[in-house]
Amino acid sequence: MNSSEYPVLVPTKKSSLSVLPTVQTRPCEQLFSFLFSSDLSSGWYRGFTLFLTFLFYTSYHLSRKPISIVKSELHKNCSTLIRPPNLNGTDNETWCDWAPFDQDNYQTLFGAVDNSFLVAYAIGMFFSGIFGERVPLRYYLTTGMLLSGLFTCLFGLGFYWNIHSIWYYAFVQAMNGLVQTTGWPAVVACVGNWFGKGKRGFIMGVWNSHTSVGNILGSLIAGVFVSSAWGMSFIVPGIIIASTGILCFFFLVEKPEDVGCSPPQHHVSITKEHMKPLLFGFLRIIFERQGPEKGMFLFLLSLCDIILQGVMEFSLCLLFAKLVSYTFLYWLPLYISNVAHFDPKEAGDMSTLFDVGGIVGGVVAGLVSDQTGGRASTCCVMLIVAAPMLFLYNHIGQHSLGTTIGMLLVCGALVNGPYALITTAVSADLGTHESLRGNSRALSTVTAIIDGTGSIGAALGPLLAGLISPTGWNNVFFMLITADILACLVSCNITMWKKGRGLNTLF
Repeated sequence: MNSSEYPVLVPTKKSSLSVLPTVQTRPCEQLFSFLFSSDLSSGWYRGFTLFLTFLFYTSYHLSRKPISIVKSELHKNCSTLIRPPNLNGTDNETWCDWAPFDQDNYQTLFGAVDNSFLVAYAIGMFFSGIFGERVPLRYYLTTGMLLSGLFTCLFGLGFYWNIHSIWYYAFVQAMNGLVQTTGWPAVVACVGNWFGKGKRGFIMGVWNSHTSVGNILGSLIAGVFVSSAWGMSFIVPGIIIASTGILCFFFLVEKPEDVGCSPPQHHVSITKEHMKPLLFGFLRIIFERQGPEKGMFLFLLSLCDIILQGVMEFSLCLLFAKLVSYTFLYWLPLYISNVAHFDPKEAGDMSTLFDVGGIVGGVVAGLVSDQTGGRASTCCVMLIVAAPMLFLYNHIGQHSLGTTIGMLLVCGALVNGPYALITTAVSADLGTHESLRGNSRALSTVTAIIDGTGSIGAALGPLLAGLISPTGWNNVFFMLITADILACLVSCNITMWKKGRGLNTLF
């Protein structure tokens, strides 16, 4: 017998030791199960899984952030700097820039590098959920983090290898975008496996702060090296995410059943008078009478029903919300550097306030949606307020340091709050909805569909910013406000259209 197949011994109230059914476990899982009773270990495992997945996705975002910090170092105003006497060349305006970003079209090149990552990420996300359903999440996450660490380091090594080809940086970013799709569906599936519906909005709102924490840490780490050796701004985050991949391999527990714990309650009971017939309900009844061999077809019918009754609308809302969020992620430091005339490190540090606001916004959105029972209405209200705040930030945000800090915090909360709510609690609610009958594959698939659609917006935002910014930052903010209004209209439509339907009890 393989050593990993030995029965797990755990203490019980009736006897000192009892034998649980044989499960595939790692030595660390056997040790934890032996040390804690079933009741105690369930809560301990939930907290441990929440902490690990928080750490994992923090490292994912930490490795994405350096490019936005390094932009202002790759292209800057060289005429204000003292030129070394032994430097060859005659152009006083570009001698300190890093080719190929020393040309007049540097903003377009930055947009191309951003979109190499984001387009690959958007395309890969639609397939990521399929692979996540069929591969153990522990192996899937570990592989993704190790490869992401490799490609992040390769971008930074371009500094030491003296590489000046736009195709090299675009290719490395595209490959990094593909492997980073392993992260989100897998960590949401893990958390959804361990936590029921109860306080999911609040729990996932707190947990989703990993996005902002990763952005903050990525900005601070990249800022340490950006002015001296910008290659290390990528290499250090690459090493960090690879290291967390090793932690994932040894310690992640995917499901409660793997360690003898009871699974959570994923949905609330809905009485027949409040539950509207599902779109494919009549087909489900027919196939249920044909026997259990039709189970996969029943699952597909239920999944199609959920997609048509919730996933499509929230995916479209996330597309516009993520367009705004990712434009800030990739362009905010450069905007602050150009408009407020901060140096690259100061601009990077100041941009972290947007993410600090995002942490608060995600927690507040989750808490409010838990109390009111309305996910879509919570998003709608925050998006309504966000539009005028974006307008004000562009016009008065740079008047003083206090105004800049306050506006960044408020805009970060209002922009990232709905984005966080949709990608976490809404995805988990839809993926574990009662009509799917507990099928564990649905959560990863629904999460990938929603985030994959949102990633299209994440790719469009920085691309449009790169194309529009040469005409003026005012036009960039008009684009962001338009996207915010469209997201608001979609979320308001969800609130009105779902009124009186079965899914309205969730959203």
